[in-house]
Amino acid sequence: MLKFLLWLLLFVLCWPLALLALVLYPLIWLLSLPFRLVGITVSAVFEFLRALLFLPARLLGARPA
Repeated sequence: MLKFLLWLLLFVLCWPLALLALVLYPLIWLLSLPFRLVGITVSAVFEFLRALLFLPARLLGARPA
């Protein structure tokens, strides 16, 4: 809701810039999507490695903090 109100304020102050932002937002979102997917994948790999490294300690009965 806040983004919409800010966009309306921008539309009132400078409508060409607001329309340009409205057109470019989906394109920027599409361009950033692969980077987000890579970030999610790298995060999942690090969590997997962390779980793999702590597996012996968990099998021996250590409790997570």
